[in-house]
Amino acid sequence: MQLKLHELEQEHRDLDHAIATLEERLPYDRLTLQRMKKRKLMLKDKIFQLKDKLEPDIIA
Repeated sequence: MQLKLHELEQEHRDLDHAIATLEERLPYDRLTLQRMKKRKLMLKDKIFQLKDKLEPDIIA
């Protein structure tokens, strides 16, 4: 699970960089940008789910 988490975090960083690069170029494809941002958000959710499984938040 640790390896999967690392892969998801790397993909999230790569997508963030790709989005920033795309936004710098005008004109840019808004549909592609929207899809990339949606994928990035989905990755973020998966990362939080995996982190929660690996390190549960236990309130004593």
